Amino acid sequence: MKRLGPFRVERVLVPSGAWVLTVSLGAVAAALVAAGMIFWAFGINPIRAYAIIFAGTLADRRAAPDILRQATPLLLAGVGLVLAFRAQFWNIGAEGQLLAGAVAATGVALFTPIPAPLLLPAMFVAGFLGGAVWGFIPALLRLKLEVNEVVSTLMMNYIALFSVEWLIHGPWKGKTAFGFAYTDAFPEAARLALIPGTRVHWPTLALGIALSGALAFFLGRARLGFEIRVLGENPTAARYAGIDPVRTVLLAMVFSAGAAGLAGVGEVAGIHHKLLSPGQVSLGYGYAAIIVAWLARGNPLAAIITALFLGLIFSSGDVMKVMLQMPFRVTDVFNGLILFFLIGSERLLNYRLRWEPGRRPGETADA
Repeated sequence: MKRLGPFRVERVLVPSGAWVLTVSLGAVAAALVAAGMIFWAFGINPIRAYAIIFAGTLADRRAAPDILRQATPLLLAGVGLVLAFRAQFWNIGAEGQLLAGAVAATGVALFTPIPAPLLLPAMFVAGFLGGAVWGFIPALLRLKLEVNEVVSTLMMNYIALFSVEWLIHGPWKGKTAFGFAYTDAFPEAARLALIPGTRVHWPTLALGIALSGALAFFLGRARLGFEIRVLGENPTAARYAGIDPVRTVLLAMVFSAGAAGLAGVGEVAGIHHKLLSPGQVSLGYGYAAIIVAWLARGNPLAAIITALFLGLIFSSGDVMKVMLQMPFRVTDVFNGLILFFLIGSERLLNYRLRWEPGRRPGETADA
């Protein structure tokens, strides 16, 4: 046991919810302070910059739909990652799985004779399966060949990215696109409904919220959810309990990647109504979803809140671009800093400070 000034530092096996929230908020606050250096580099006072961002987002009712729109794909991809992380499968490939879902949905929308009333449901099924297949491959590689899933899922992102580029420049290039690289526009039956006056495709948003609730119930009540939790928390105990790690991880990963695929369906069917370049289909939602899942700390319902927070970060990118004359991609730096401080603070979760100004015999002031 060590002392830190008047505090005693204790090790804890299971941190309290309050301590997890405190550490997470502290990490985010530290990231925002560090991001202030970015504003200084652009010659902008950080306090003024944050005031402008606040006025252009949280204080502006017109900005709320945009935050919601950005949060929708983040929620779907993030809640899937929550499940993968609970199984201790480090899925970094949500970006590629999102693109795979978008490609599968586009194929159904443009190249199948499915009747109009069934077209959107078929696109969601295809999008889920497209993402699931993209996640199944690295899961199988790890389980059968012990290939590191961080590397394989990351590489799968690039395969998906260049596959989309090949499709929109080659066989799927629209007949009406002329010199541009994208497919033909989706028929009306393949377009998602929007909340009036906004670009929020509410069916995808409702699906994300329903999926969060269903997953929370699944992890807390279902047998497979219990097996995923045990496998993630103690693989040795899971093995003694007779839990099949291959089946459990594969199922968790298929669902995780399928959820990201659904996010891809929402982007092409709700926003663009065609398949375009990867940088337009996704603004890095798959990577940002890692932060959504990490901040949620394994709680699918908490992913709703963290997705909204990341949606706010993305929405603030527009404010920084228009009002501060900064590049939109500076939001990637924000996201990177948040993830960096979150991972860096992870160790703190296993310790707590107890206020004890008096030193006890045998304890040292070696802080």
